[in-house]
Amino acid sequence: MMKKEITNKLTGKKIIITGGAGFIGSHLVDRLLKMNNQVKVLDNLSSGNMDFLEHNLDNDNFTFKEMDLMDQKTLDEEIKDCHWVFHLAANPDVRLGASNTYVHLEQNVITTYNLLESMRKNGIKNIAFTSTSTVYGEAKEIPTPENYGPLIPISLYASSKLAAEGFITAYCSNYKMTSYIFRFANVVGSRSTHGVIFDFIHKLRENPLNLEILGSKPGTRKSYFHIKDCIDGIIHACLNSDEMVNIFNIGSMDHITVKTIADSVCNALELENIAYSWTGGVDGGKGGWKGDVKVMLLAMDKMNVIGFKPEYTSEEAVLKAAIEINNEC
Repeated sequence: MMKKEITNKLTGKKIIITGGAGFIGSHLVDRLLKMNNQVKVLDNLSSGNMDFLEHNLDNDNFTFKEMDLMDQKTLDEEIKDCHWVFHLAANPDVRLGASNTYVHLEQNVITTYNLLESMRKNGIKNIAFTSTSTVYGEAKEIPTPENYGPLIPISLYASSKLAAEGFITAYCSNYKMTSYIFRFANVVGSRSTHGVIFDFIHKLRENPLNLEILGSKPGTRKSYFHIKDCIDGIIHACLNSDEMVNIFNIGSMDHITVKTIADSVCNALELENIAYSWTGGVDGGKGGWKGDVKVMLLAMDKMNVIGFKPEYTSEEAVLKAAIEINNEC
């Protein structure tokens, strides 16, 4: 039986959001402020954008600190006395790991360790972490549940997220912390600064007659979900689960091909008769680059049990996101 939601878990709290100037982080800032919390963002602005937070700068419950999580001394001071840490800071560029093998170790793993150390020193007990569906690698079970294994990631980005999960769960066990780990499908929507929809829109603005698509037709088949469903899911899980380690998949209930995404983006831009130029898949598959998972659909049973279902299908989320991103460009 579902436990009763503890509404005051995320009301009137002091909350740290690392990476809060980013796509997902900035939307989370908005929601947590609306829930009457004091929110402090820590972000080095390497991939974040202050424009996403500008509307909150006059809010007395909002604070921004530009800093790098590699600065342990400053980190120890900045998170003092907070009740929750939402850890979203990371290098989000999956493809970058193939050419720069250190970046995801430093920005995704070492920074997570530094944050956990600061939490340990300051006696902070609650952490929510944005992981990724790519920790499952090329899963043989579709839809893929949270207890699937063994986990064999195929990109350095995915391996860094899995390593961070391991550090978090170990700190929970050793120092009586509580964690909420979210393995996301592909999140799409307003304020997005990278990804297939963002790339397609910019390519079509440069050439409205032809669209280059990485991979081989019809491309990979994955789940996409809208940023609203993402934030709703995070908050719902934090309020409705209380194990020491809470691991949840969050995504849509279906998956679509890259060709379907291209069609939706063209519809959003009101473009017709666009020629698609496929670059060809890598390693004999449909993926567009090394480490590109070819099929991904997450089992949502655990989220369904605690009363959450996404509002949008993958195709609905992509179309809505394409309209939003196109309006922002």
